[in-house]
Amino acid sequence: MKKILVVDDSKSQQMLVNGLLQNIGAEIFIANNGESALGWLGKNGQPDLILMDIVMPDMSGLDVCRHIRKEMNYKTVPIIFVTTKDEDFDKFWALRQGGNGYITKPYSPIDLINTVKNYL
Repeated sequence: MKKILVVDDSKSQQMLVNGLLQNIGAEIFIANNGESALGWLGKNGQPDLILMDIVMPDMSGLDVCRHIRKEMNYKTVPIIFVTTKDEDFDKFWALRQGGNGYITKPYSPIDLINTVKNYL
């Protein structure tokens, strides 16, 4: 079973993503912010995929992504940003920080599922 770490401070977004991705047979883990995501990764190791919001308290998703890539040296785990930030520059910058994919909220459930499947 594939492990997916969902990093988002919105409870409703966590529940939506959890429901959608359990239907594809994935094991979902939730982190409420960047600090808890890094703690989870430190204890559990590299998941098969990370879905990451950008705008969060404490640390932005961009900061978490940079930490994962450089400090934890997780180079191969796909990181897909799922965010309300919809400017071309936001997407460009997120991918420069080490992200692999970018989905803008609100999104179609089928788009999220297909994107996740493409990276798993």
